[in-house]
Amino acid sequence: MISAYRGMFDGCAIALLCLVSLSHSAPLSCEDLVRPLEQLDPRHLEGRRALVAGSLSHLPYMERFKDRDSATVNFVNNTSETNISMSRSLSSHNECHYVSYNISLEGSSFTYKDGNLTTTFIYTSCHDCILMSFDVESGKRQHFYLFSRRRELEQTEMEEFRAQVKCLIMPPPHVMDPTKELCPEETAGNPAV
Repeated sequence: MISAYRGMFDGCAIALLCLVSLSHSAPLSCEDLVRPLEQLDPRHLEGRRALVAGSLSHLPYMERFKDRDSATVNFVNNTSETNISMSRSLSSHNECHYVSYNISLEGSSFTYKDGNLTTTFIYTSCHDCILMSFDVESGKRQHFYLFSRRRELEQTEMEEFRAQVKCLIMPPPHVMDPTKELCPEETAGNPAV
């Protein structure tokens, strides 16, 4: 009798372990994968990150995107919790290009002054990444960029990004070559190399 209960107990324990492992391996829904950040911490944004991968909905721009050698984004909080500076660098064909913006954070989004571009910070499980979705000209185009303090990410982090791109029905992402040089940081003595 005891062995019958023990066999039943072992069977239930195995079934429970299988259910637990299935619940942990179940993929997130698209709704969860591409949700905007609920709480954007401006201090988490601060600093420079390299572009790791990206996708663009407009195929001709996607081809131009693949020509980039490297790119960075740098956020500097110099005024308040909601008004920050964002600078970007882009290296293409051995030339560096720089552009800077003063932006106002509005929840998990910000807009550029011209109003044709809304940027939303999207959830990512990558601890040192920021994931930005650019809605251009009221949805005519979408740009989706993953930046990190590291030049290469773990396989699971890249799989998550690929799943997010797929949810948005965009072309497979282009992954940047981590061996390509980043543009030097723009400084007062070196305003635009």
